[in-house]
Amino acid sequence: MTTTLRCKAILFDMDGTLVDSTAIVEGAWGWWAKRHSIPVGDVLHFSHGRPTLATMEHFLPGRDHTAELVEMSTFEETQLEGLVPVPGAIRTVQSVQGGAWAVVTSAPRRLAEIRLEATGFPLPEVLVPADEIERGKPDPQGFLLASQHLGIPADQCLVFEDTQPGLDAGVRAGMQSVALLTTFARDQLSAEWAIRDFNDVRVTRQGDELLVEINSVLKHETC
Repeated sequence: MTTTLRCKAILFDMDGTLVDSTAIVEGAWGWWAKRHSIPVGDVLHFSHGRPTLATMEHFLPGRDHTAELVEMSTFEETQLEGLVPVPGAIRTVQSVQGGAWAVVTSAPRRLAEIRLEATGFPLPEVLVPADEIERGKPDPQGFLLASQHLGIPADQCLVFEDTQPGLDAGVRAGMQSVALLTTFARDQLSAEWAIRDFNDVRVTRQGDELLVEINSVLKHETC
């Protein structure tokens, strides 16, 4: 189903949306889950789209996670093998260069910059990382802050996300939201529109607007 959405700014999540970092993320949470005798599947199901600290506090509330946060960050910052851009993502970002766009991620700033540069993306002027906000996804704070920095009203922003917490954050911010089926299946994500990857997207300019044509996957379709 082809749909054309109009917006004045595009806000991208990073992991699973622009950058395929699945192997590294699963490896990091794998050793953490094993260390604490927690089923890794449970951890991965919850962690996608959320800040690292939020996941640690969810499974081990009331603890000091400072040391493990440093350990996790060091591991992820030094692991670059296997990082690749999501298909079509670099072309899509290039098509909005010179316009209003941002990255809103559950990763800390340093890790976000490392992964974006390692996979060939330009660093956005507006990058809202998890370590510079008080409340991570599904709270809308990150998206609303990006909207403010760009000077574009929230209802004129379009969000691309691959997880339910991220999609929920976009909706709560009052933004149109499109799901990527790079991490979860269509029936696991509550979104009006969903795409397989950015090969299903075409962005063109019309005055101060962006016309975003998407080939949306219907809820009964499989990928």
